[in-house]
Amino acid sequence: QVQLAESGGGLVQPGGSLRLSCVVSGNAITSYTMAWFRQAPGKERALVAAVNRIYSTAYADSVKGRFTISRDNVKNTIYLQMNSLKPEGTAVYFCNKNPPDMPWGRGTQVTVSS
Repeated sequence: QVQLAESGGGLVQPGGSLRLSCVVSGNAITSYTMAWFRQAPGKERALVAAVNRIYSTAYADSVKGRFTISRDNVKNTIYLQMNSLKPEGTAVYFCNKNPPDMPWGRGTQVTVSS
């Protein structure tokens, strides 16, 4: 049974940084494109960043230059380094394949506020 476990969220001031982690269990991620998504209050879940099996990356325009996605296939884990955070980055962050077809995890809450 595939499980996704996101962690690393929290409360941070505008301009601050956080590093999110997502451990995938029950299925090796080696051959998959993996991604981070986020869902802000009252909005639909949206793609933030993706990394494919050859480590090529892609980002939503709103986070380019500030967020970095990476993967560790040995640890079956993906990461999202978030720098220069803005209040509009407040959301629950989730990981999944892209396009998503694994059961969603609980996500990790990121709140950007002074």
